[in-house]
Amino acid sequence: MEVTDEMLKTMEVGLAFRDYIGRISSMDFHSKATNYLVTASDDESIRLYDIQNAVCLKTINSKKYGVELVCFTTNPTLVLYSSKNGWDESLRLLSLNDNRFVRYFKGHLDRVVAMSLCYEKDSFLSGSLDRTVLLWDLRADKAQGLLRVQGRPAVSYDDQGLVFAVAYGGYVRMFDARKFEKGPFDIFSVGNDESEANMIKFSSDGRRLLLTTKAGCIHVLDSFHGNSLATFNVKPVVTNSTLEASFSPDGNHIISGSGDGSVYAWSVRSGKKNYPAGSRTYRSWDRLPLPSKLIVLACEETSDLRSPSAVPWTCAAYCRFQRTSSMEGRVEDSTDRHLIVMETTIDIDRPQPTQIFIRVEIKMISLPNITKKSKPTLQSLSG
Repeated sequence: MEVTDEMLKTMEVGLAFRDYIGRISSMDFHSKATNYLVTASDDESIRLYDIQNAVCLKTINSKKYGVELVCFTTNPTLVLYSSKNGWDESLRLLSLNDNRFVRYFKGHLDRVVAMSLCYEKDSFLSGSLDRTVLLWDLRADKAQGLLRVQGRPAVSYDDQGLVFAVAYGGYVRMFDARKFEKGPFDIFSVGNDESEANMIKFSSDGRRLLLTTKAGCIHVLDSFHGNSLATFNVKPVVTNSTLEASFSPDGNHIISGSGDGSVYAWSVRSGKKNYPAGSRTYRSWDRLPLPSKLIVLACEETSDLRSPSAVPWTCAAYCRFQRTSSMEGRVEDSTDRHLIVMETTIDIDRPQPTQIFIRVEIKMISLPNITKKSKPTLQSLSG
């Protein structure tokens, strides 16, 4: 499918899943069953979504091991995921049908920061902060190969599984998957950008490479010759986060998140930046998606921050969320006779607090007698 600049400008939000409002660390669409989306989140859970029908089909907790990266295998009922508990860096093959571990892949000694599956061969790559890249077969629990690198690696198979790329230290190294032990058959430079590689991807036709780095650079390279086709820049993401970007299906456009919370799109050919119509800016600690709104419940001594679904309509207001911020909320009380104005200042150290103590000033302003035909509902406040 060809994507044009005009199409990008008219894109807008089609669905919004609100079952979880915290940080999403990883997500993946299935390559064949394209209505399935799997995510990994900071509440140590894996969620499976049916995006065609806007339904969260399943939530699986991984409290013991944590979860950082997740991706589908060829079978949409099997996912591969990495841990983040700091004491067991094994990769796990999980059955979504019965919540059962099919296989463990042990070999890395530090956090896994990159994974790439080859759907044609049931094999995958993993890159770790232990400065190794391991090659695996999904049907065996032992690594099939090992590469030692000199930095944080980003890895990617091409769609056919014949070639894979490993990026670190300002260079992209190209390997023949059938004889990787002989070393890279080509090495491409990404110019003066020697910052850590975040992720690398092939376009669907295999002709282009997409590389993002910690410095906020997005490089597009010719995968055959290594020459630079385009370079785009965004605000770098925060520490311990990954700048993600993707090709459009035709490979001619790039869509990326940013450290400023925005979503950007560019034409590879012209370098022109496009702003999708549905794009919005999130004030956040980490990369998208993150909670942009929380509800404040106020009483005489304490306040409680919860998700909107957990709060009765009579005593709350939607408020913008920032690390240190002043917020104002307004909502009518249950008698429809007063306007409750809440002014709060919050200074917290966690992006998902369950309960905190804050100073709250509550003002009640009398309203004229107004007959309501229906119960008022919460409304999102700007500012």
